[in-house]
This record gives sequence, structure tokens and C-alpha cells, in this order.
Amino acid sequence: MRVQHAGNQNRLLGWVQMAFAAAGLVLVVIAASRAWGDVPRTSDGKPDLSGYYDTATTTPLQRRSDTATASAERAEFLAKQAAAGLLAGSGQLDPDREAPPDGGDGSPGAAGNVGGYQGFWVDPGDKLTKVDGEYRTSIVIDPANGRLPERKADARQRMAQRYRGYSRRQNDGTAWWGDEPGPYDDPEVRPMPDRCLLGFSSTAGPPMLPALYNNHKRIVQTPGHVMILTEMVHDARIVRMGGEHAPDDIRRWIGDSIGWWEGDTLVVETTNFNDTPALGQGASRNLKVVERFTAVDADSLLYNFTVEDPTTWETSWTGEYVWPRTEEPVYEYACHEGNYSMGNILCGARRLEAEAAGAEALAAFAQTPCGARVGMSASTEQVSTSGAEQASVSGAE
Repeated sequence: MRVQHAGNQNRLLGWVQMAFAAAGLVLVVIAASRAWGDVPRTSDGKPDLSGYYDTATTTPLQRRSDTATASAERAEFLAKQAAAGLLAGSGQLDPDREAPPDGGDGSPGAAGNVGGYQGFWVDPGDKLTKVDGEYRTSIVIDPANGRLPERKADARQRMAQRYRGYSRRQNDGTAWWGDEPGPYDDPEVRPMPDRCLLGFSSTAGPPMLPALYNNHKRIVQTPGHVMILTEMVHDARIVRMGGEHAPDDIRRWIGDSIGWWEGDTLVVETTNFNDTPALGQGASRNLKVVERFTAVDADSLLYNFTVEDPTTWETSWTGEYVWPRTEEPVYEYACHEGNYSMGNILCGARRLEAEAAGAEALAAFAQTPCGARVGMSASTEQVSTSGAEQASVSGAE
């Protein structure tokens, strides 16, 4: 009797254990299905990253404060401050206003101090990026101080050589470079954005960083390839899934990208840059960038990246920020079309050089296509006119 009772107890205990196991399995399935449903999926079960993203944020690349995060109150204050600044700079300009004075009007920025376009044209975002519920004060998260590592001496020299002549922003209406190589000698010495080869601020990267405007991205994902389209200047990067890098002698503006999945994270490794990667910062052809795209939810992804360049920085560094999805598409970015600035910049510089050389050189310059372009003719009156107004063109960078 006791044996039968014990057997019944064992069977009952077994049934209870099976019931709990089944219930646990149901809970696991429910939890998995909920997690599965947090983000859209492709037919092969991978997170579907395809879509449009607006990557604008006021969080800077490097930290400007002592703290890694900002309070909600501080973040709201900074957002209102950014919005107010844009609104203040977006007013209607007076169409009858006078031309800037000789040498510029003293306004700061990349317009050569001759008065550039105002806030209406820019779209840098108005919010700090929020990661894991915290408002970040820098995109860089490693080193822990939110700052880039120290550059090596060779990298500092390389960067100084690359940007020689650009440190002088003062526009005094003269050919200040004299007989030395200058920043307006020919198109090849102008920055990549001037030449419509790459956008500024490493917007196409990699790593892809927020810029003053045109921060939209588009991702098109297939099992074999992922395409990342950057609004400025319509750069399309093709990631070969499971592929191998191109031979070392094949170098590209935005590198050579291969990708693979680590769980639900798309990992992209890019090498084979040319000598002037979009990142700038003194980076060289030895740059390697590893990016990680992780869907946070149906409305955003976390973009994380690690930069290595042993010829530029003492150590690697890492950054991250959130890309919110948007319904706004990426429109075609026209850059070369109607790009009169390049010719005006170079012709304005030639006029300043002719003025410095004297009346005879200026008269000869007036006979050239460049002379006609900057509004000169062969008349003595026009040749003797000061070229100060053309300084605004030569300083337009």
C-alpha cells in the first residue's frame, strides 16, 4: 500500500514538474515572440534595417563638458536653445542690402566672412542623442573622457600639410599667399566638398557622423548586400555580406566594406581607404572602421563604430549614437549642377594675384575668360577698379 502511494506521489510530482516545464516553455515562447516583434524582420529572420533615417543630433563628436550624460532638464534646455538659435538666424534677408565691406562683414563661419546663407538652410538637429535612457554629451564613448586619443607626431604633420593655408580665415582682400603655394591654386587643392567628391563632416564616413545639414541616410538590405545611401553627396556604399576585402592596391574614397551578422547586429568592416578618408582628423589609408547597426525598436537603430589607424592615433576609439527612422525620403543631391563656386573661387584668386602684380598684369588678366567671369573688361576704368569685391569669392571656403 505504501509502495502504491509512493508511486502515485511520484507520478503526481512528475506531472507537476511537466506542467511547470510546459508553462515555462510557453513563457519563453511568448517572451521570444515579443522580442521578435519589437523590430521588423526580413523573410530570413534578420532585423530589417531598410528605410530612411535622420541622423541629425546636437551631440558633438567630442565632449565639451565634464560629464558623460546630461539631465533631462539640461537636454530640454539645450534643445530649446538650439531651436531658438536656428529661428533667430532664419529671418528674411533684405534683398536691397548693401554688399559686404572690403574683406568681409566680420560674420563667423565657413563663408569667408562675406556673409553666407543663414539658418534657414541648415538642419543640424535640436536634440542630444539618447542612448539607454541617457542623454549623451559626446558621440565618443571610448576613451572614457569623450575625447579623441592623442594623434601621433607624423599624423599631426600630415594633417598640417593637407590643410596648409586653410588656417588663415581672415579675408583682407589681397593675395596673401604671395608666391607660396596657396589654397586656390587649382581645383585639386580645394577640399573634397568643394569638388563634390565627398560631403563634409564625415557624413558618408565611415564612420558616418552628423553634419550641419543633409543628415538623411537610406539603408536597403538584402541577404547578400546592404546599401547605405548618404544624402550628401549621394554617396552609395555597398556592403558585401560574407565577402572578402578587395586587394590592397584597390583604394576607394569611402573604403571597401564587408559585413556579417552577430546575432541581431549587423557588423560592417571597412578598409582600403585612399590617402584622404572622409573622416579627416589626420586619418590615413591605414584606417579601419568597424560599424555595428543594432535595431533598438521599430523606430530607431543604435549606430556604434570603432576606429583604428595605428599611423594616426595612439589607440583605437569608439563612438555611438541613435539613428531615428523618418518618413522623409532622401532626395537627389545636386552638387556639380550649377556649381559656379569652384570657377569663381579660382578666378577670384587669379584676379587678386594680378592686382598684386600691377596694372599691366591686371590688364592682361582682364582679357582672359577668368577676367570676364569676374566681371572685368579691357577698359582702363574697369581694370583700375579695386578687386576687393572679388576677395569675397576667393575666400568663399
